[in-house]
Amino acid sequence: MEIPDKVTCVDCGRLAYRLTIEPEFGFSIGDWVAYRCSGCGDRWDLEIGENTAGDRDTKEQ
Repeated sequence: MEIPDKVTCVDCGRLAYRLTIEPEFGFSIGDWVAYRCSGCGDRWDLEIGENTAGDRDTKEQ
């Protein structure tokens, strides 16, 4: 399953980069992925669900 390297922070709108290293056999539903925002420094821990889409675009900041 493809998981994005960056997502948009819902607090400040800047890019948040993935902290979690991809497991040897890839990510699976139910795994947790951590991101750190480059703007406000918030950490986001997101659970991978069935509707997780790794091909979503994130705006460049």
